[in-house]
Amino acid sequence: MNALMFGWEFPPHILGGLGTASYGLTRGMSQQADMHISFVLPRPWGDEDQSFLRIIGANSVSVPGRGCIEFSGRYPDNLLEEIGNYEAVASVLARQLDFDIIHSHDWLTYPAGVTAKYLSGKPLVIHVHATDFDRSRGQVNPTVYNIERRGMDLADHIICVSELTRRTVIEKYGQHPDKVSTVHNAVEPLPHPEEFTKHPRKDKLVTFLGRITMQKGPEYFVEAAARVLEKTDGVRFVMAGSGDMMTKMIDLAAKRGIADKFHFPGFMRGKEVQELLADSDVYIMPSVSEPFGISPLEAMQVGCPTIISHQSGCAEILTHAIKIDYWDIDAMADAIYAIVKYPGIYRSLSEMGREEVNNIKWADAGIKVRQIYDKVLRR
Repeated sequence: MNALMFGWEFPPHILGGLGTASYGLTRGMSQQADMHISFVLPRPWGDEDQSFLRIIGANSVSVPGRGCIEFSGRYPDNLLEEIGNYEAVASVLARQLDFDIIHSHDWLTYPAGVTAKYLSGKPLVIHVHATDFDRSRGQVNPTVYNIERRGMDLADHIICVSELTRRTVIEKYGQHPDKVSTVHNAVEPLPHPEEFTKHPRKDKLVTFLGRITMQKGPEYFVEAAARVLEKTDGVRFVMAGSGDMMTKMIDLAAKRGIADKFHFPGFMRGKEVQELLADSDVYIMPSVSEPFGISPLEAMQVGCPTIISHQSGCAEILTHAIKIDYWDIDAMADAIYAIVKYPGIYRSLSEMGREEVNNIKWADAGIKVRQIYDKVLRR
């Protein structure tokens, strides 16, 4: 089966979880012998792994009357213009390529998928990695919402990364439940997990890793840190990432009098992420609304005890992680304190979490997606 996939990110050049999920899913699907994927990116950088799929650069496709169009390969200020240009490229590829099904990842590629569907007559599956309700805490951008809604209305089937997201799609976007399926994300296995070890040090290390935006709940992490430091001073906190709330979080740490216990190393990727997680004693994802959240799985892979919010999709499949409501700062602080102060709790979460997450595989997610393809093509 030949799938034409539209995506916006792909490792090693990623700005969030979308690229990581796209890589993991396509790699997992490639384990099916008859599965062939052509993955369209606005602008490839040349060092992407193409051993299991074909990457097509939208910037190298000649559009009639325009030639090849430049793309930033990121999320520029003129993002809507780039989405329109990407759709124009899709109209060319829909006529040139041979494929059985179209698969669009996240809202930026829905217009391209819809256009390819109408020009080719082939069915469209869209993959909802997040909605604007997640990104905006309900302050939805009407332009983005309309693009999302149109993509969902015109898709033949919708895949969501969690039941949490599936409910949003059904309730907020008016989609029929029979049209919407959940395929939970997974995590790429580490080829050499023994490389990642904890460095001996006096203080315990508690880590937040992700975009520093309101969706991720960074202020709750800072407030919980202040509560922990009221009980003990043997803990340091890391907020790794970048985003529009970084300056506010630096100011909040200073206001709470804990700036000397806080580190802001900026955006991290690849091996440096695993090294930080392996060196941490606790990983926290206090997201206000998290469609899935792959980073807790990455933390558990390297034996780092993990605390996640009930408001995250990964909470649906993880057993050996502590789950709290994002707003419950006291519960978060108590969980941190218990892990850093009681070695038995640390060891239990570390060992059982690692064992659990090693059985959450992208190949299994790929099989579920293939079953959806087969169901759509039988109609």
